[in-house]
Amino acid sequence: MGEVKVNVALENYDDRALVIRGFLPEDQVRLQHVDVVVDSGAVMLMLPQDLVEALGLRMLRKAIVTYANERKEERDIAGVVSVKVAGRSVETSCVVGPPGSEPLLGQIVLEEADLLIDCANQRLTARPESPYLPTLKLK
Repeated sequence: MGEVKVNVALENYDDRALVIRGFLPEDQVRLQHVDVVVDSGAVMLMLPQDLVEALGLRMLRKAIVTYANERKEERDIAGVVSVKVAGRSVETSCVVGPPGSEPLLGQIVLEEADLLIDCANQRLTARPESPYLPTLKLK
């Protein structure tokens, strides 16, 4: 089975908002295309500090994160970042990981984008019930 890696487009949401309002030229939107590990055990998106800085994301708050080995650590939460993956787009915040660490795509993005992990084909796919737009539960 192995790990699933996908390429995502990450964009500074504040930059995009400034373009829409006419205050920033399109070519100044900070955008990065990166490969991320899809981690169904992670709750949030995790991006390394150097990537967060390249995107110019704002530090929003702090949180205690628990790693797979049960170690806990205080980390910054940054945002807002637009994540484009598998034909879907989500605006979210991210945990700021150590510089050079491997980016992780967690459950919040998967749920909001309504994507499933296709381990056999090493990709993300839209749920069959919602092939065109995400279907979100509000109950």
